[in-house]
Amino acid sequence: MPARRTIGVDLGGTKLLAGAVDPELAVHYSAQRAVAGLDQAGLIEIAVDAVLEAREAADGEVEAVGFGIPCLIDRRTGTAVVAVNLPLADIAFADVMAERLGLPVFVDNDGNVAALAEHRAGAAQGASDVVVLTIGTGIGGGLILGGLPYRGAIGSGAELGHMVIDMDGPRCQGNCPNRGCIEALASGTALIREAHRLASERPDSSLADALAQGHELVGALVTELAHDGDAAAIEVIELIGARLGVAIANLVNIFNPQVVVLGGGVLAAGELVLGPARAVVAQRALPPSRDTVEIVPARFGFEAGMVGAAALAYDGLAGRPGAR
Repeated sequence: MPARRTIGVDLGGTKLLAGAVDPELAVHYSAQRAVAGLDQAGLIEIAVDAVLEAREAADGEVEAVGFGIPCLIDRRTGTAVVAVNLPLADIAFADVMAERLGLPVFVDNDGNVAALAEHRAGAAQGASDVVVLTIGTGIGGGLILGGLPYRGAIGSGAELGHMVIDMDGPRCQGNCPNRGCIEALASGTALIREAHRLASERPDSSLADALAQGHELVGALVTELAHDGDAAAIEVIELIGARLGVAIANLVNIFNPQVVVLGGGVLAAGELVLGPARAVVAQRALPPSRDTVEIVPARFGFEAGMVGAAALAYDGLAGRPGAR
């Protein structure tokens, strides 16, 4: 009998990752594509191309495709209503992709599928109440409550990255109309903004030197300089961590989770970002929740969304509640 596979697709603000995944959530092949600057039609074409590559290399029979997309979704109709950081709006995403691919397609928010991956086989395995934050270009969020994904009344809940922590803060990015969201203050985009600010304020820093030499202050470079001991780069990472801690303290107070899982590119900074986040939670969250919660890095790292999307597809094939 041919091996069973689904393909999970994580569509992010700058890149797409598609992988063939088995029922134990092991990845057998993955394909990556850049998506920055594409319009909606271009995103669809890139997604189709990546799925076909993964399907060809899957080493087994592909039965369905799951998508995690950074979009508000109306699960009553399967419509991707609006994305903050991508040109997706008012598209019946699952239907469109099913027609193009000739396979059953299931779709959910990218934060929700990352939470699914970490709960099923990752850093939150065995926990019943979990908060997941994925920190990249923006900040995605996912909730597992009572052992089940929580999506809200029509599927657009758990937009945790748009929790406001400063009502007079900077405008949020993309299509978000708000100010002072944690996404505006602690995402990878915010990290780069703060790095530029400190580079201008600290002309003797390695940050300033890198900028003067024509290097782009991307998150990976800022993290590298921080690990090398540059005080300005460390300050940037610690500021992002402290701001995350404020948001996490709110989430701990509201949901009393056993585990808060942090994933995404910013977590390459490791304890430089986790330490300040944990310290702020210890100062700001209420007992007894603050005393029992664990704040841990994601197990799946950058593959969490892809693996969770594949798990969503398996759930859909099995007719489990919540898969569409």
